[in-house]
Amino acid sequence: MKITIGSDHGAVDLKEAVKRVLKEFRDVEFKDVGTFGTNAVDYPDIAEKVCADVVSGEADRGIVLCGTGIGISIAANKIHGIRCALCNDVYSATMSRQHNNANVLAMGGRVIGFGIAGKIVRAWLTAEFEGGRHERRVNKIMALENK
Repeated sequence: MKITIGSDHGAVDLKEAVKRVLKEFRDVEFKDVGTFGTNAVDYPDIAEKVCADVVSGEADRGIVLCGTGIGISIAANKIHGIRCALCNDVYSATMSRQHNNANVLAMGGRVIGFGIAGKIVRAWLTAEFEGGRHERRVNKIMALENK
């Protein structure tokens, strides 16, 4: 599985912690699109980079991080083809994959600790879309982009 990850300045430390978790998985390759320091950057630019890889197929999934996770998740969801889930707990991360087929995970570096973030990432990476009744709903979500 290929993952593209990116953060703004408010979540650089969380991004580094998440990258350590990604290294636990033998079948996961990841690409970091920045930012790489604490100088202010605009989170929509980071969301665009990560999501471009997901939409193009260069990455199977993406992870976006900012101070709260809110702004970057909103930006990501503006991009055609993206289903970004802002998750602060393991259950939501699992359900975002199983029921919503989320292809991007968002978290906030100023609101979530490294320990729970690692558990969220592990759950999100290992949960699979269940399809079935959820497929119809995901198709309806995606159809909203064309209205």
